[in-house]
Amino acid sequence: MMQAENKKSFLKKLALCFMLAFFISTGAAFAKFKVAFIYIGPPGDLGWTYEHDRGRKQALDALGAKIETKYIENVAEGTDSARVIERYARSGFNMIIATSFGYMDGMLKVAKKYPKVYFEHCSGYKTHDNMSTYFGRMYQPRYLSGMVAGKATKTNVIGYVAAFPIPEVVRGINAFTLGVKAVNPKAVVRVVWSNTWYSPTKEKEAAVALLNQGADVISQHQDTTEPQKAARDRGVVSIGYDTDMRPFVGDSVLVSPYWNWGQYYTKTIKDAMDGTWKKHQYWGGLKEGIVALSDFSSKVPKSVQKQIMMKHQQIVDGEWDVFWGPIKDQSGKVVINAGDKMQDGAMLGMSFFVEGVIGKVK
Repeated sequence: MMQAENKKSFLKKLALCFMLAFFISTGAAFAKFKVAFIYIGPPGDLGWTYEHDRGRKQALDALGAKIETKYIENVAEGTDSARVIERYARSGFNMIIATSFGYMDGMLKVAKKYPKVYFEHCSGYKTHDNMSTYFGRMYQPRYLSGMVAGKATKTNVIGYVAAFPIPEVVRGINAFTLGVKAVNPKAVVRVVWSNTWYSPTKEKEAAVALLNQGADVISQHQDTTEPQKAARDRGVVSIGYDTDMRPFVGDSVLVSPYWNWGQYYTKTIKDAMDGTWKKHQYWGGLKEGIVALSDFSSKVPKSVQKQIMMKHQQIVDGEWDVFWGPIKDQSGKVVINAGDKMQDGAMLGMSFFVEGVIGKVK
């Protein structure tokens, strides 16, 4: 009897050992793929970080229990960001996604130290074997929103609250202005720099200053809705940015160029999980859906909506794009000849204003 019990106990232990060995050997198959997101602001900014966080959630929904995501908000740009990025790399995260230009050098430094971790950097240009860049051709919907603004202004002065004088922001101002001038050659775009990404008070003050200078349409390149609120409070209209700002402010927001990060995040995470991820420099546009134009406010006439959507289709079909010549700079000098197309490298390094912009690239 004792022998039979001992044999049964032995077989039970043997089975447990085999099960334990199986789970140890296949543990990678059951482990979740861990992704960390580094945010410049809070998801509640209702702008840039809000849309990145929506993209994170969409990837989480699409990939389900296979992934785990975490994020940290309000991480300052510059070399200090490297410590935050390295903390995630050191603690077992498989992929780290940094969502602002100023994280570039810090991320590159960490990527070189952790070759088995995937790194994705938004809006930068430096890469490594395990570090890619991604961005969207926001200048395309910016142009279309400029057409809306050009049709809406009565004073022919449009105010633009701008963040920092870097190529991304300059490119957006130029695209917007070209859209304005395409439908209203008499209009100008007046720029005020706030030197902020997220400072509700400063950005509202800048919008008020532009309104006091005769602007009756306000646009922006920051991460808050405060410029739109300033316009609404003065009884004039605005153009949103980053996300569809109309639900947060009202119909005074005529339209918003916005980001759609979810599809990109889902794909790049899945590629890394599948082992098909390769170093890349992604720059998609309206055709790919990473950037888009929101629905129009009821204040935008149907005839204007139709005109803009026709131009939208031309961009999607590749028949035309924003920085195709002829284009002049502020001094009236032709910088892109008729028939010429500005190349991506020149767009990514843009440092001049086009004709129709009032302001300086500091």
